[in-house]
Amino acid sequence: MTDFLILDVFSDVPFAGNQLAVIPDALGVPEDQMQRIAREFNFSETTFVLPPDDPAHTARVRIFTPMTEVPFAGHPFIGTAVALASLGRGPEMVFELGVGPLPCRAEGGKASFSTDVPLTRSHSPEAKVIAECLGLEATDVRTDRVAPIMAGLGLEFAFAELASQDALDRAAPVTDRFRAAAERYPGPLDFAIMAYVRNGTSVDARMFAPLDNIPEDPATGSAAAALTALLADADGADLSLRITQGVMMGRPSLIETQAKLGGGVTVSGHAVQTATGRLTLP
Repeated sequence: MTDFLILDVFSDVPFAGNQLAVIPDALGVPEDQMQRIAREFNFSETTFVLPPDDPAHTARVRIFTPMTEVPFAGHPFIGTAVALASLGRGPEMVFELGVGPLPCRAEGGKASFSTDVPLTRSHSPEAKVIAECLGLEATDVRTDRVAPIMAGLGLEFAFAELASQDALDRAAPVTDRFRAAAERYPGPLDFAIMAYVRNGTSVDARMFAPLDNIPEDPATGSAAAALTALLADADGADLSLRITQGVMMGRPSLIETQAKLGGGVTVSGHAVQTATGRLTLP
């Protein structure tokens, strides 16, 4: 028997935000079962907490989507931090991740972390490709401020600013077009798109990754962090954002971010525990 927790992340109320399963003591979980367990929960991510390689750190955390292991993701980081703090392991913690050790603070149901991982850019998908993936017209995709680009802070997404809130609301993933785009623009994820509308320091966003078994994600902290760094660079100034996601799914979330021009991003958000249970392992 192995205990697990379920939390709703980037929300301060239950049954909103992004669901996360946390295995707070995964030492006895066979490595070859981790991917299967993540697929069983079928949340966008599941985390497995292990003893750290460096005893000065809090834990080693492995993160799995239903399809693959990823080196870093924001909502699993925030949710795991809140979960471990509730078990008495906070408020200051350092997690060992696939991108290296990362410090965080969790207290009162809210966590934050900062990363100095540099923003990377790769492909620049055409607006027409983004539009086809989202079931939109090319004119629904803006190219005048920040043209579509694949970028990330350890985990890369395709970012696309849309022309209106109506276009964002109408977006719906077209899986075969995502498949064609993934072949044309290969990356660590199978062409995951974060589409957004910006109004000053407020951003409404939706993230689609159907090829990774995530038709739509209610909250994507790693994409929010990269987007903030990308927009700070475009603005030529430090930037703070309030990013709303998950509204069209009925799971509204709020991600608070800050980026320093030239490098350094902080992500903050609440998480609330909604369930506990035990896994029966074969």
